[in-house]
Amino acid sequence: MLIPASLLEADTLTCLIEDFVTREGTDNGDDTPLQTRVQRVRRALDKGEAVIVFDPQSQQCQLALKRDVPKEWLQALGE
Repeated sequence: MLIPASLLEADTLTCLIEDFVTREGTDNGDDTPLQTRVQRVRRALDKGEAVIVFDPQSQQCQLALKRDVPKEWLQALGE
């Protein structure tokens, strides 16, 4: 299930993004400051290049590139 970023409180969205960019394996040796990585992800969400994926079974949220999401999920959002 996709969750529009606009439905999340600003602080919740920031926490989600920070959790994503600080997960093991997401930095790939990148020494870019946390705030810069957060801004990149926020920009990708704002531009519609990235989406928030929620799995109701595991109660987990992930961020994904829009191109990597099944088309039927995007259609459910009306895109």
